[in-house]
Formats: sequence, structure tokens, C-alpha cells
Amino acid sequence: MSDAKKAKDQEFVSWRSILWPIHDFELKKFLPMAVMMMCILFNYSVLRGMKDSLVVTSMGAETIPTLKLWFVLPSAVLFMIIYSKLSNAFSKDQVFYAIVSFFIAFFALFAAVLYPCHQYLHADFSDVSSKFLRGLLKPIGCWTFSSFYVMAELWGSAMVSLMFWRFANDVTSLKESKRFYSMFGFVANGALIVSGTFLKEVKGSGGSGADQWNALPWLIATFVISCLIILSLYYWLNNSVLKDPRYYNPDEIKKPKKKEKLSLGESLKYIAQSRYLGFIALLIICYGVSINLVEVMWKDQARLLYPTKDAFNSFMGGLQIWTGIATVLFMLIGTNILRRCTWFTAAMMTPITILGTGLIFFAFIIFRKELDPVISSFGGLTVLGVVTAVGLIQNVLSKGVKYSLFDPTKEQSYIPLDDELKSKGKAAVDVIGGRAGKSGGALIQYVLLNIIFAGSALVELAPIIAGIFVLILALWFFAVSGLNKKFLHITSDSK
Repeated sequence: MSDAKKAKDQEFVSWRSILWPIHDFELKKFLPMAVMMMCILFNYSVLRGMKDSLVVTSMGAETIPTLKLWFVLPSAVLFMIIYSKLSNAFSKDQVFYAIVSFFIAFFALFAAVLYPCHQYLHADFSDVSSKFLRGLLKPIGCWTFSSFYVMAELWGSAMVSLMFWRFANDVTSLKESKRFYSMFGFVANGALIVSGTFLKEVKGSGGSGADQWNALPWLIATFVISCLIILSLYYWLNNSVLKDPRYYNPDEIKKPKKKEKLSLGESLKYIAQSRYLGFIALLIICYGVSINLVEVMWKDQARLLYPTKDAFNSFMGGLQIWTGIATVLFMLIGTNILRRCTWFTAAMMTPITILGTGLIFFAFIIFRKELDPVISSFGGLTVLGVVTAVGLIQNVLSKGVKYSLFDPTKEQSYIPLDDELKSKGKAAVDVIGGRAGKSGGALIQYVLLNIIFAGSALVELAPIIAGIFVLILALWFFAVSGLNKKFLHITSDSK
């Protein structure tokens, strides 16, 4: 009897079913994919800390909505167009290699040329009288930092949401996904602990007042090395491991008759007519908007406590460490929720967690004056410190439940779809949907700060933003319910 046949006939028992539901013979396939995801998340974590350190300390947290709305979203649309063209012209492997190589080239150029010369490349628009124009021109003037922010955001969308999960969905059966997907996160999210420690320990020698950030070249060098590992593992999996029918059997993976490739316009029209994809897009958009509404305000408070690049980067490193620890713990719970509970129950965990923690954070912001005497009575604590800590806890828990439950349930919903919806549909939903979610939150804050309540501080708008936050979560609950009905329908039909 083959290893694969034995695996089908054998159920896990005792602790193995909870902590490690992977058969020994599957490790040759599972571990390289998990390490690939670990390297991708390591890079994303490092880039996320760096982009916030560059932008928040140089331009202020209020610049983030402008960047997400006017720079990140158009770049995501452009990326989707290029990706669609590449997918029509080249194989999936060639597209993967090309996209990773492009990121390597950009960040190497930034470390070697753009950042060392940024003082000569940037323009100062601080003398512009109009606050509206000044807010729009500031990221244009600091265009090298803005481009770094955009590319760091695209790495998350392109590599985490699109390239890795498309590869995983293509070579993983629905039965395997129930065991593999949460365990991918369990193994891979150890990268957050490593990257967080790295961000905290790697500091520049220029001093707190230095304009140059001497730690940046070392951070970029680790990014490049990690990318080379990703490319090597991808090559080995495709050219060695997946050639073995024990690890990849096309008959076990839903592969409807291949359809003629559509143009970009036809693809978008095809996607728009799919209510199934519409619900997935709504999940991603609601996540992006809700988390962005909290994060920008939280980073604005954190900047007041940690004003320099090294200090802020170290703070973000602490965030990654705690996020990694929380995510690993959540993975242990999440993998069992996915296996023992319904898809609906698992999918609802993320919005419930974000709603509860978000409301607590906004309560501390809104009632900060009333809480000041109480907080000050506890050993010299400050409202600013407590608000920043509460925001940190909210962010850690939200990310933990996202990686352990939101991503696996979202990716499970793609598996029963045909090739066209899996590839171009996933590209449009994940890349544009993800960016539209974050840009949607940015648009809300941009309009409030620059049009409706021009001149107001971000913290003053907390009650209004909290109300919008609750409405977004209500829409999220509706999307989970709608997608659950269609998911049950399509999976029952495929049996």
C-alpha cells in the first residue's frame, strides 16, 4: 500500500491531530511550501516596519491616507494589468520568477542609490499655503520614500495574497488544504518573531538626530537573500517534488475543462458577474477598511512616543514579535477550528475579534480626558502610553486571527473555482480588492481630514471614524453569510 493510500486510511490521534496533522511522507511537499511562506512573510514584516519608519517619522502618519489613496491604489491597478498581460504571454513559473526579480531589483536600487541620495532628490513643499495641496505634494516631494512605501505594500498584495496562494491552490487538494493551510501559517509566522527581533536589534550608528538611516542597507540585504531562498524553493518544488504523483495528483484537484484565456476587460466583466467572487472581494475590502481605520490613528499616537527612525523601527519590531507569538498560538487553535467547525464559524472569528478590540481602542481615544486621572494614578502611566499599548494589542490580535483564520478560510473558498476565476479572478480580487480595502479606509480619513473637517487633528475625528468602523463590520458579517451559502452550494455540487 502506498504512503498516500495509507494517509487516506489513517486518522490522526491524540496530540498529533491538534498540533501536527501532517503525515510524515507529506513533509517533502509541506515544509518547502511553509518555508517559502515564511520567507515571504519575513520580507513583508521587514518592509512593513521600514516603510512606516520612513514615512511616519519623515512625513507624519496623516500622510498615509494620501499615499494609500493616490499612490498605492493606482499602482495596484497597474500591477494587475501587467500581471494579466504576463499571465497571457508566459507560463506561471516565468511570471513568478519575473515578479520576484523585479522586487529584488527595486529594493536593491533603493538601498544602493535612492536612499543615500534622497536629500538631493527630494523637494520641499512646506511653503505651499493650501493645506489640501500641501498634503498632496508632500509625498510627491519625498518621492523616494513614497515609492518605497508603495512597493512594500505591493509586496504584501503580490506575493502573500496572490503568488504564493495561487501556487498553493494549484497544487493542494481541498482535503489537504484543511490540514495544510493553517499549518502553513503556524510554521511561517515564526518569521514575524525573527523579523521583529531583527528590526529591534539592527540600528543605525548615526544617532537619533541623523537624517541618514544606516541600518537600511542591512535590512535590504536580508530581503534580497530571503528572495533568493524563495526562488530556489519554488524551482525545487516544481522540478522535483511535484513531479512525484504522491505529492501532486491533478485528478484530486478540481480542474474543469480549460477555457480560452480572456482579455483584461473580459476578465473583469466575468468577475463582476460572479456573486461568489463579489462576496470574497467584500470580505477583503471590509478587512482592509476596518484595520486601516484603526491603524492610522494608532500609528499617529505611536509617532509621538517614538519620533526617530530607529526608535519607531524598534517599536515596529516589537509589534512583529508579539504578532508572531500571537499568530503561532492562534494557529494551534485555528487549525482545529478549521477541521472541527463549519466554514461559517471559522470565517466569523476574524470580524468578531476586530470589532471587539477596535471598539476598546476607540473608547480609550474618545474618553482619553476622562481616563487621564485614573491612568495617571497608576505609577506614572500616561494616556498616550496606554493608548499606544491598547492599539498594539488590538493590532496583534487582529493580525493573529487574520493569519490563522481569515486567510485560510478565504483561500479555501477559491479551491472549488475553475481556472479562470482562480487565476485572473484571484488577481483582481486579492490585489485590487486588498488595495481597495486599505485605500477605502484611506479615502474615508482623507475626506474627513482634508475636505469635511479640514484643519482638524486625526484624533479629534475618533467618534466619527468609530461609527464608520461599526458599519463596515456589519457589512463584513453580511458578506460572510452570503459567501457561506454559495460555498456550501458549490462544494456540495462538486462531491
